[in-house]
Amino acid sequence: DDGSTDATLDVARQLGLEIFVHNRNYGYGANQKTCYAEALRAGADVVVMVHPDYQYDPTLVPKIIEPLIRDEADVVLGSRLKEGSALRQGMPWWKYVANRFLTSLENRVLGLHLSEYHTGYRAFRREVLETVNFGANSDSFVFDQEIIAQVVAARFRIAEIAVPTRYFPEASSAGFLASVVYGLRILAVCFWYLLHRHGLRRSRRFDSLRARYTRLS
Repeated sequence: DDGSTDATLDVARQLGLEIFVHNRNYGYGANQKTCYAEALRAGADVVVMVHPDYQYDPTLVPKIIEPLIRDEADVVLGSRLKEGSALRQGMPWWKYVANRFLTSLENRVLGLHLSEYHTGYRAFRREVLETVNFGANSDSFVFDQEIIAQVVAARFRIAEIAVPTRYFPEASSAGFLASVVYGLRILAVCFWYLLHRHGLRRSRRFDSLRARYTRLS
């Protein structure tokens, strides 16, 4: 819980969940850092991140992790755009256009052919989170793009699974100005990744942690 001020904690307690509480709101990326660190500490072999506003269907987790279980991928992204249904499901047109533009740019920079990079449904093998330096990432929403760039830099395999999405008034959603800031930060991530990849300016964010320690069973 990232310093929520509503009844989130009360509901979580009623569900009997193990809860980790930030003493204030640190941000979307900071929340993921805490969750991934605690998942690794608990011994998880597969870690799934899904946005909690019910835009994504959590019952699809078995489908999302299937490529990991079959050793066909190290990271799986649940894509809203893989089957081209995002607009029909209610995605605002300006978000769709921005998503397509940024995804096209990120594909060119990272050398991939993904349908989108901005999904709130992701699954990681343990080795990925032990290897990429996610602790060096931003505490903001751009964390999602930084960790994908790190995954690519570490040469892990990425797969996509098409997932349906719900859009409704109660769901959390960034406004236009926040989305513009988010887009500019993505451009910055692409810029710094290119400098790192071509050896023009190294960034510790994109350096693998593999050489720093060995996991013993």
